[in-house]
Amino acid sequence: MQSSDELQAALEWQRDGFGVAIATVVKTWGSAPRPAGSHLAVRQDAHFLGSVSGGCVEGKVIEAALETIDCGSPQLLEFGVSNSDAWEAGLACGGRIVVRIEALDEDYARLQAARIAKRPVAWVGPVSGVGAIDLVFPSDDHPFQDQVRDSLRADRVMIFDEENVHIRPYNLPLTMILIGAVHIAQHLAEIARQVGYEVIVVDPRTAFGSAARFADVQLIDEWPDDALNGLDLDTRTAVVTLTHDPKLDDPALTAALNSDAFYIGALGSKKTHANRRGRLLRKGFSEAQVDRVHGPVGLDIGARSPAEIAISILAEITQKLRIGSGR
Repeated sequence: MQSSDELQAALEWQRDGFGVAIATVVKTWGSAPRPAGSHLAVRQDAHFLGSVSGGCVEGKVIEAALETIDCGSPQLLEFGVSNSDAWEAGLACGGRIVVRIEALDEDYARLQAARIAKRPVAWVGPVSGVGAIDLVFPSDDHPFQDQVRDSLRADRVMIFDEENVHIRPYNLPLTMILIGAVHIAQHLAEIARQVGYEVIVVDPRTAFGSAARFADVQLIDEWPDDALNGLDLDTRTAVVTLTHDPKLDDPALTAALNSDAFYIGALGSKKTHANRRGRLLRKGFSEAQVDRVHGPVGLDIGARSPAEIAISILAEITQKLRIGSGR
């Protein structure tokens, strides 16, 4: 789950002198419109940001949030669907959700500070909504430490009903590094940004990597190995080589294989990839290490145009991120 801007906005509102409450989906059943962990920030003048239901029950949640701002007491609301209120304060899709509402406190400031510092952290609290909430880092000594690590690794909320525990991960930002400022990269950079990636394009050929071709994208005009060695390739980083040129692609793949990047992909035909594998093996990488490189890059959806190829690449990256699947 990507970090939400609702928390940053809530803290800014509070600094401006407003009372603020945060509504969080703590549990869902059936066809809930928003996943567990979704936030809605509400200001005392009824201005709000985010969503807990896609619009179905926001009015009731905002009313309750304003009450919480006035009295300071947290609330727990449950919404389902019924014939009488499905279109007024229920879920027309037929699901059920539980929403916890609480006033903004110093723990949210600590949470946002961790996000800004790019430190993965998890919110651990009761499914019932009643009781204390802990802010837990992966290195902390906590009864649910293993579950916190699993939640961060899977990037999803975990709920343990028997223990009355809800874990909401706040992960490191997603980053996509594209080697080669080619036509495919233009499309891939655009759609990757739309799904939450910070995109970095690396190409020493300045005629390719120009601001005119890549608006609102960080451009690095260094050789790929120099560029990647200067970046932090963590477990939330995807690296895709797109040049077809071993002089550019191979140094980038070498740097990526020596990193914690969760996805490494390389454009090229099956023959090109076989030759690439041979070069990487001769560099001293093991078969298992070289198997980390997805090549030919992207899911096989019959893509032909640069835009379609970009879609296939992002689909494969998403598959790897969300379910950890291989090809």
